[in-house]
Formats: sequence, structure tokens, C-alpha cells
Amino acid sequence: MEILILFLLFYNLWQKVLTSKELISLGKSTLIRMPRRGLILHTRTHWLLLGLALLCSLILFLYLLECAPQTDGNASLPGIIGENYGKEYYQALLQEQEEHYQTRATSLKRQIAQLKQELQEMSEKMRSLQERKNVGANGISYQGNKEQAPSDLLEFLHSQIDKAEVSIGAKLPSEYGVIPFESFTLMKVFQLEMGLTRHPEEKPVRKDKRDELVEVIEAGLEVINNPDEDDEQEDEDGPLGEKLIFNENDFIEGYYRTEKDKGTQYELFFKKADLMEYRHVTLFRPFGPLMKVKSEMIDITRSIINIIVPLAERTEAFAQFMQNFRDVCIHQDKRIHLTVVYFGKEGLSKVKSILESVASESNFHNYTLVSLNEEFNRGRGLNVGARAWDKGEVLMFFCDVDIYFSAEFLNSCRLNAEPGKKVFYPVVFSLYNPAIVYANLDVPPPVEQQLVHKKDSGFWRDFGFGMTCQYQSDFLTIASGSFPVSWLFASGGQSIGASASASVLLVSGFDMEVKGWGGEDVHLYRKYLHSDLIVIRTPVPGLFHLWHEKRCADELTPEQYRMCIQSKAMNEASHSHLGMLVFREEIETHLHKQAYRTNSEAVG
Repeated sequence: MEILILFLLFYNLWQKVLTSKELISLGKSTLIRMPRRGLILHTRTHWLLLGLALLCSLILFLYLLECAPQTDGNASLPGIIGENYGKEYYQALLQEQEEHYQTRATSLKRQIAQLKQELQEMSEKMRSLQERKNVGANGISYQGNKEQAPSDLLEFLHSQIDKAEVSIGAKLPSEYGVIPFESFTLMKVFQLEMGLTRHPEEKPVRKDKRDELVEVIEAGLEVINNPDEDDEQEDEDGPLGEKLIFNENDFIEGYYRTEKDKGTQYELFFKKADLMEYRHVTLFRPFGPLMKVKSEMIDITRSIINIIVPLAERTEAFAQFMQNFRDVCIHQDKRIHLTVVYFGKEGLSKVKSILESVASESNFHNYTLVSLNEEFNRGRGLNVGARAWDKGEVLMFFCDVDIYFSAEFLNSCRLNAEPGKKVFYPVVFSLYNPAIVYANLDVPPPVEQQLVHKKDSGFWRDFGFGMTCQYQSDFLTIASGSFPVSWLFASGGQSIGASASASVLLVSGFDMEVKGWGGEDVHLYRKYLHSDLIVIRTPVPGLFHLWHEKRCADELTPEQYRMCIQSKAMNEASHSHLGMLVFREEIETHLHKQAYRTNSEAVG
């Protein structure tokens, strides 16, 4: 760079010298007219200017040499002198730039491919919407078996919702007529109909089932995040004032059921971790696009549950129940009242001692103990416990001492019962005999570790109707009506829980003629089926029936005794474990033969 500057300076001086020569030539042309004295003056001026120019050039050259930076004598400069170094440097620079542009080009190609895919998907969606719009505009017309279908597609789909059991319950002939829901979360489906290949809890393996549940959750989020004007929900803001947006991580649980001739109903519940309110969305697929039924906000922060437990003796089981009650209801939920209806005198003092101990340890006093000096009758105990509450409307959970429940179940109880509209009949997961399930262990694991949904650990107790959540007003309304004895019989004339010769009317919700074990709960269940209330029937993952030895008393009627033996067999173990017990001798004989053959081969 310094050489270039020096060259430019010399070039500038040379131009000045040339200019001086031109002036000299011009002076020569005028010498003829000038006197001798003027010629000598001009010659001296010329040499003076030339000397000054040379002196300035010398001074500038010395200045540049003094100010130039010191360089390593062994290093080569880029350019002509350091030709090898300059080539390698520029080659490395070019290679770096080339790699950068290749990376950028690859990224752009990937983005272009993604955009093309999204554009194609959007085009397909637009085409599908346009086709639906055209169908809706043109109308549909087909001849049914009995009547002409509506000409307008939208009108037809809305009529499917009106026919379905979404807004009002349908009067059903028996407990077998109700269509149960199946529940699901983001990762699992809890189902009733297992067969030989399905499990009570499993991930949706079939692609159509996965796609269906994903679509339903996305549709529910769309309803919540972009509400219509007629939705019963208020706009909420986030902590920084921004619009509150729900995503799939806010999905808590859902239920679905299909009416074969109408469509599929979906009940979805969403909740932000830092908010107390739940968002409830009801969707319906009438063999076509999903249609929103309603979207509402449910505030359960002040919803108290009165847990009613009828009890006779069994104080050890009650102590275990109170341990779960303390952990879930007192320490976590904190919105519970406990009503214990105790039959007889034996064990009553022990029950009082357990309640007082829990009250003193946890500062819990929201409980009521009702003592009845009579023979145990579960229906009467629940009826007395329900009427013992006199503080206005309350949600009741009819429970047994062998039930283990979670805090999530209590919220499900609140979300699925509504006064004058809905009652909740959850399906309990009943655990098998731990001595058989965990026969390979020296000691069965603690109860908390047994609470798993597996085929060999338990089953969905879909024939039991004893656990239910309902409001006191609905129970009292049902109890005030009469219940003909003909409703006691299932399809085919089979009696459940009562003798065929019985001639009583059922009042107070339960059949008070049923003594001891079983049969009383199905009568209340059938009353609700014959009312206008919607019965929500679904397996619930947070509700377990703990195994206990069942004794079938001789005092039971033949029908009750048969039901008791059937229940005892079903509660004992899974099909495979029962088979192992039945064929135990055959298995042991086979093992002895195998051991003898192995020993013989070793000796030989």
C-alpha cells in the first residue's frame, strides 16, 4: 500500500515537472521579444522550481521509510513477492465462503420443501371445504326406509344432534340399554370392551383411533381459543395481559361414546395449571364434520362433596380407608365432608377412635357419624346418610370402605354431575387377590404399588353400580317416586337382588327389603335410567376397588347367593391365573417329569 502511495506522489511531481517544461518552452518563444536580462531571470526560476520539487520528494520518501511498520524479514507478503502465501490464503477464504453458501442453500431447500408441503395441505383443506360448501349449497336427497331425509345437509346434521342423547336423557328399558363412555387422555385410552386382545388401559394402537382423538382435542382447542359469541365463557388474560391460549398440554381428560345411528359424542375438559377453572367442550360427530354443542366454564372451587360410607364392623378396613381419606381429602382436596353410617354396636367405639384420631392430627372436623342399632343394610345406610345433610344443596359420593380414590377422581365427580341434569356412575377398576397376583413374591407390595391397570391385576367392574356421584336434590326427587317391582327383572326374566315373588314398591331410592349383600344399587341406577337425567357411565382411572375376602352367608336368598359366588370368583384372579390354580397338579407333575429327565441325562 505504501509503495502505491509513493508511486502516486512521484507521478504527481513528474506532472509538475512536465508543466514546468511547458512553461519553459513558452518562455523560449517569447525570448525574441524579451531583453537579455529577462532571459536570465526565467532560467534561474526554472532551476529553482525543479530543485524544490526534488527536495520535497526526498523529504517525503524519508518520512515514509520512517513511518512504515516493521515486518518479519522471513515472512512473505501477499501479492507478487509473497505469491505462495497469498494463493493459500485466498483458497482457504474461497473454500470457507463456499461451505457457508452450501449450508445456506441446503437450509433454503429444506424450507422450500416444507412450504410446498404446507401449501399442498392447505390446498387440500381448501378443496375439501369448498366441496362441503358445494354439497351444503346443493343439498342432499336420499330415500330412507321410512322418511325422506332433509334436503339441507346442515339441517340434517343438526337433526342428528337433536335425536342423540346429548342435551336430554333418553328413557331406557334396562341397565343394559345405556351406552357407556370410554375415557382417554393425551397418551392412553381407558376402555370397557376388552375381548381377548384389548387391555383396560392402553395406548391407541390403531391409526384411525389416534387420528380421531387428536382431531377431537384440536377441535376443542379451536373452540376455546376462538370462541363464538354464543359461548358461555369469558375472555381471560394471561399474567402479562396477553390473550390466554390453551394447548394440548392443558387437556385433562375426555369421554366419548358412539350411538350407531346418530354419531359420536365427545366431552372434553381443559385446565391451565395456574388456574382453578376448568373449560368444558362438548362436541358431536354426526357421521360428518364435528359440531360444537356447547362451550362453558366450570368453577368447582367451592363444590363440596359429601362422601357417604355405610359400615358394619370391618374396623381394619376403615382404618385403611381413613389413611387414603387423610392423604387425598384432607391434605389435597380440602373440600370434603365425610358421613359414616355405622350399623350395630360392635366396633363402634373403634370407629369413633379412628375418626377422633384423624380429627386431632389433621385438625379436620367436617365429618358426621350416624349410629344405627340394626342389621346392616347398605341402601338404608346411604339413604340415612344422604338425608343427614341439612346445609342446602350438596354433591354426594356414595362410597364403600374398600374403595381407594384419587384427588383427580374427586374433580371428575364434580365435573360430571350437575343438579337436575346429570348423574355420574363411574366404573371401578377392581383389583384381584394380591396373594395370587404376586405369588412369585414373598410379600405382596404396598397397596399404592398395586394400583395399576393390567389384565392380571384387575378388571373394570362394569356390573357394579354402587359408586355414584349425584346431587342431593336429584336423589331426593328420585326417592320420592314409586318404583314397580317389574323393573327388578333384567332381560329374559332374571331377577337381580330380589326374589321373583317380591311384591313391594321401592321408595327412598333403594329397595329396603334387600338385606346384607348386593342388589340394592341396581335399583337406584334403574330409576335414573327411567328419568330425564343423563347418566354418565365411564371407567375412571383414579377409582379402585381393593380386594378383600368375600363371605357368602347362608342367610342370603338363592339369587343373592349365586351373585355373591359369581362376584367372588371374578374378584379372585384373572382367567390365566385361575387356570394356573385349576391345573396346578398337572403343572407340578410336568415339572417333576422334566426334573427327572434332566437328572437322568446328567447321570447317563
